[in-house]
Amino acid sequence: MRERRYWLVKSEPSSFSWDDLWALPKRITHWDGVRNYQARNLLRDEMKKGDLVFFYHSSADPAAIVGIAEVVREGYPDASALDPQDEHFDPKSDAANPAWFVVDLKATKKLPRALTLAELRQTPGLEKMTLLQKGSRLSVQPVSSGEWEIICELAETG
Repeated sequence: MRERRYWLVKSEPSSFSWDDLWALPKRITHWDGVRNYQARNLLRDEMKKGDLVFFYHSSADPAAIVGIAEVVREGYPDASALDPQDEHFDPKSDAANPAWFVVDLKATKKLPRALTLAELRQTPGLEKMTLLQKGSRLSVQPVSSGEWEIICELAETG
């Protein structure tokens, strides 16, 4: 059996917030609209059912990790790419050979407190975290098990 992996997904709260996810029926959504090939590959090939995900509010004041979700359905084609009425429509997308993929995420826990980007930057053990690297803009990122543990402990004790 594959070992559980950990991830971070970014969303602008003005577009889709943690509270939006928490309010959905069964607290489940498909993580659509990703239009970066590296992030798409993670959604399509790497994120597996049972993996855990930090939900990060980007372009927020302050930017912060605010919750934890679980992957409840593995990668499948992103229907928004095929819908001309959708803001994530991609005219080059093809249903027979999909370019874009989604996973389904279920909100499982709101963190006791938001962990801001500034606080994460000051936390020993997180120096190599993808989120904290200069120029890191991916909306889907891997998180090491060590980083996951540090962040969960920080959320509980800070």
